[in-house]
Amino acid sequence: MPFLKLSPSPQDFKTNLTLTSTSPTSVQSAQMPKLQVEGLSKSFSQKGKAIIALQNVNLYLQPREFVCIVGASGCGKSTLLNIIAGLVSPCSGKVLVDGEVVPGPGADRGMVFQSYTLYPWLTVAANIAFGLKLRRLPRAEIKQRVSYYLEVVGLTRFAKAYPKQLSGGMKQRVAIARALANEPEVLLMDEPFGALDAQTKEQMQKFLLELWEQTHTTILMITHDLEEAVFLSQRIYVMSAHPGQIKQDFQVPLPEHRELDMKLDPDFIQIKRAIINALHEEH
Repeated sequence: MPFLKLSPSPQDFKTNLTLTSTSPTSVQSAQMPKLQVEGLSKSFSQKGKAIIALQNVNLYLQPREFVCIVGASGCGKSTLLNIIAGLVSPCSGKVLVDGEVVPGPGADRGMVFQSYTLYPWLTVAANIAFGLKLRRLPRAEIKQRVSYYLEVVGLTRFAKAYPKQLSGGMKQRVAIARALANEPEVLLMDEPFGALDAQTKEQMQKFLLELWEQTHTTILMITHDLEEAVFLSQRIYVMSAHPGQIKQDFQVPLPEHRELDMKLDPDFIQIKRAIINALHEEH
């Protein structure tokens, strides 16, 4: 698909990046959001003093949408993702998947972390099958799913290898395959490429985008890399800190299919600059 040129008019571009409402009540359009966060707040106690990490956070993802969250360190991005995953309980508010409140962890949400969370004593295939075995799926179905996702992530010939024999990028491919093998409704990713070198990171960004196009999985990803956020996502939530809140919701007016050299396009750079400006407005 050829790169879709945006209008050169600054006013037109500004319209494309207009701040949209983050209120859940405003997104009940033609289809129900795949993921909703409503009025989420979280505070911690530190030396007897309450620290507000998140305050009245509202966001949504439509089915098959790829959305990134960016914000300064300490703004509560990872806390928010952990609450959505069910790993941390909020003080108030709720998380919904397909309109149903989720009380804790569940197979409807897959999680990929920045650190390599593979089991070193298991082969690549056994790592991918781990969650499926816990769910006691039939052996034939487990074998079929593992084979399919090994093919999807391009690691079929490494099925019998162990994590110590893999590069960093390959380990993250296994982690992504393990999460996708459970066929979650939403894939949650917390800085999945943060520990990779620049070249491997770009390769993994391209891989993830192609994987998203192939599997149609709804993805919510946290990243500190603004270029990565613009390249991967259809929308970007910008968070403010102290307390953590959704500050702006940017549409990314680029075609779904993207190549790495798009990062050099003036329109891409202009979108990135708008996100940078939004982050700087807080300081």
